[in-house]
Amino acid sequence: MHVLEQSLPRDLRDLRRGIRRRTIYQHTVRSDRTTLAYIERVTTEGAEVRTLAEVADRIIVFDRDLAFVPFSDEPHRALRIQHPALVRLLARHFDEAWARAVPVHPERVPLRTPVVTSDPQRTILQAVVGGETDESIARRLGMSRRSVAEHVRRVSERLGSNSRAQLGCLIATSGLLSGLLSGLLEA
Repeated sequence: MHVLEQSLPRDLRDLRRGIRRRTIYQHTVRSDRTTLAYIERVTTEGAEVRTLAEVADRIIVFDRDLAFVPFSDEPHRALRIQHPALVRLLARHFDEAWARAVPVHPERVPLRTPVVTSDPQRTILQAVVGGETDESIARRLGMSRRSVAEHVRRVSERLGSNSRAQLGCLIATSGLLSGLLSGLLEA
């Protein structure tokens, strides 16, 4: 059974008891049917869900008094943090990520077409300008290397680039990073 399916009854019970829940996922979940079904169920009960391009470390903050940071190598164990300064730092980190994140509205997301927002596209292009490889970009964004390479190929073709270095220069000087990129990458 999928982890989200296992946690759904507990999460719905908590939401019905009035517990506020805000969750940030990666943009890549916007094309995952199971996750979208979970998001649709919890948002109808009052949860808020947003997505970001970057892979984010998981943190759980309760009432800004207590935080947990799960161990990556032991999924059922976590570091319990009660020091006020550390909890404040983690809460502020979450709030900053929340402000950058894009709200998820499952009823508006077509389940057959992967959704690509301007945020991951912008992140990919900024990484190309910064000299990152497709592999490192993919790892950071939680995407396949082939997906990143396809985004890069489309932009390279549109801008008439002959090399990765030239592409980085063209992106940096073209003004692409200041505007919406969806038209450039969707065609």
